[in-house]
Amino acid sequence: MYYVYLLSCSDGKPYTGCTDNLKDRIIRHQKGYVQATKERLPIKLICYFAFTSKYTAFNFEKYLKSGSGRSFIKKHGFVS
Repeated sequence: MYYVYLLSCSDGKPYTGCTDNLKDRIIRHQKGYVQATKERLPIKLICYFAFTSKYTAFNFEKYLKSGSGRSFIKKHGFVS
C-alpha cells in the first residue's frame, strides 16, 4: 500500500507527504529525521489515504499540494 498523509505541525501549517511505510515515516518525522518538519515539531497525524497504486498516491499528493488541493483539505475540515 501507498499512503498520502497530512500532519499538523507546531507552526499551525499542515504538511503533506507520501510513503509506502506510514508507521516508519511518522516515527522519522517525530524524531526530527525529516528535514521538512524537523523545525516544526511536535507533529500530529491528522489523516491518511491508502492507495494500491504508487502513481495514484503520488498524483493525489501532488493534487493536495496544489491550490485546489489545499482548498479540498480546508473544505473537508482536515485543517482550519
